[in-house]
Amino acid sequence: MTAGVRQKEFVNVSKVWRIDILLADDFVLTELAGIVDVLMIANRVSVSPVFECTYRSLRGGIVRTRTGVLVETECLPEKPTADYLFVVGNSNPDNPALSVGSTVKSYTYRNAQVFLLAEAASRYISEHGDRHQALTTHWENSALLRERIGFFDAGSSLAVEDGRVVTCAGMEATLDVTLNLIGRHVSAATKMTVADIMLHERIRDFSTQQPFGGAKSTSTGDNELDQCIELMSANIEEPLPINDLVRLLEISNRSLERKFRTYLNTTPNTFYRELRLARANNLLLNTTLSVREVGLVCGFGSGFSGLYKSFFGKTPLVVRKERRAAQT
Repeated sequence: MTAGVRQKEFVNVSKVWRIDILLADDFVLTELAGIVDVLMIANRVSVSPVFECTYRSLRGGIVRTRTGVLVETECLPEKPTADYLFVVGNSNPDNPALSVGSTVKSYTYRNAQVFLLAEAASRYISEHGDRHQALTTHWENSALLRERIGFFDAGSSLAVEDGRVVTCAGMEATLDVTLNLIGRHVSAATKMTVADIMLHERIRDFSTQQPFGGAKSTSTGDNELDQCIELMSANIEEPLPINDLVRLLEISNRSLERKFRTYLNTTPNTFYRELRLARANNLLLNTTLSVREVGLVCGFGSGFSGLYKSFFGKTPLVVRKERRAAQT
């Protein structure tokens, strides 16, 4: 049976399925909404409520999203009774609150299924995963894991179900994961109605690959330029020379230069460098990788700090120090 579908011929609508949602400070609001909105709309369009949610945290109390939204939570139970647990990611995969191996065991021991989103999946993989397990996480976190632990064989699908543990890419893919979950307990028509209300045009199954393995579609209006940017985005850590890019695209250097000038008002080299610097800035602000590690992950073998300062006006160390001061 295809993972992520699992639609039963008979749907039990009399049972209320209990879902715990574990939050840590700086959690991703998009992911929480992707869970809660789907479940609440499913309840609204059903004859009677099918799903019941409880917000949880390690100690209970107020938990703050990184955008400043506050959520009141209850403490994790010693003996969970929920049917499902979602662990929502946050901006830092090294956050101690994401080390939830014992929590995962506590829930799976009682036959609950656990969904680990983005950074939560990444943390679980780094602490408990091995090359024999089926795993996935957000493509940004995959890049970090490859840099830190060398060999890393997780896929780039939206979610991977391995028994009672499901690792997920998170972010907007959380909608697809939750829609697939409700499809186990409501009719196919109800599931499609929920998707229609949310203006979610197509429900992707677990095996769907993350777009371009993490590279966003550019939609510049020029197919060859789009393909070039996809290649650049897929080769951040080890940048491809421009000569290799034009060879793969089967066009001339002059043609590629003209396309970048016409559509983006820049050159291929400048765009590629700025693309890598933007990725580096994201890692610098939202991970605990050292400045040197950030540079290496983004294809800057040397001179990273100087190049970063010339573009952003401040050194990486100064930017990181200011971000930490703003968060205290």
